[in-house]
Amino acid sequence: MLPLVRLSCGILLLLLVATVRAQVEIPVLSHRVTDLTGTLSGQQASTLENRLAAFEAEKGSQIAVLIVPTTQPEDIAQFGIRVAEAWKVGRKNIDDGVILIVAKEDRKLRLEVGYGLEGVIPDAIAKRIIAETITPFFKRGDYAGGIDAGITQLMQLIKGETLPAPAKAPSARVDDGAFMFILLGGLIAGFILSAIVGRFMGGLFAGFGAGAVAALFFGLSFAVVLIGLMIFFIISIRNSGRGGWSSGGGGFGGGFGGGSSGSWGGGGGRFGGGGASGSW
Repeated sequence: MLPLVRLSCGILLLLLVATVRAQVEIPVLSHRVTDLTGTLSGQQASTLENRLAAFEAEKGSQIAVLIVPTTQPEDIAQFGIRVAEAWKVGRKNIDDGVILIVAKEDRKLRLEVGYGLEGVIPDAIAKRIIAETITPFFKRGDYAGGIDAGITQLMQLIKGETLPAPAKAPSARVDDGAFMFILLGGLIAGFILSAIVGRFMGGLFAGFGAGAVAALFFGLSFAVVLIGLMIFFIISIRNSGRGGWSSGGGGFGGGFGGGSSGSWGGGGGRFGGGGASGSW
């Protein structure tokens, strides 16, 4: 009897392991639009990504789109819960995230709605958005149109909800080209002014002037102060036995290098299973 029990437990364990392994892996969240099927063109995905980013900057809420071939053997609702728990879309303690999941081969879709938006997007409304707004496009094979229409309706609903204002966006990263252009322009102006009003005053005027121009590009930031100080010291102390300054400018170029990678992630929002599923 004991060997039979052990055998049965072993079989159950193997089945459990096989089931876990068969689950569709949740992709890493790095963009607002994740298309694992190639359904959206590059332009369509980029346009939608930019639109969702602009909405997040305006309202604070995060909306993400995930297109997968299938969620089998899981039901899309169970898969959606795993996605929501992994991605944590929406702001922490505000929980204003929404995830639109499309399982293309299964012909099913799901809206996962964060806790903070369940009042404005209850299950019944989510169901109507799927059935009346998105799926008519999907039945015609217009996936981009259906997603866009659904996102539009979600945005309209969220805009009507009173939510905390989004956090102030971080200052734009300093551009190497603009930094060096303003620096060199300020140095040239400083050399000319120093010949007229002297090294100290020429460096002072050129530093303030270049700083003002830099403020137009970068706002009030460390780059503005850095440019002004560099120009002032280079002009005012040149030919005073400290020639190392003349070649120091190139060392600052790499300090601000590289653009943003575009990587994006959830803000810590929570989900409680609110939303709806549908098919076409």
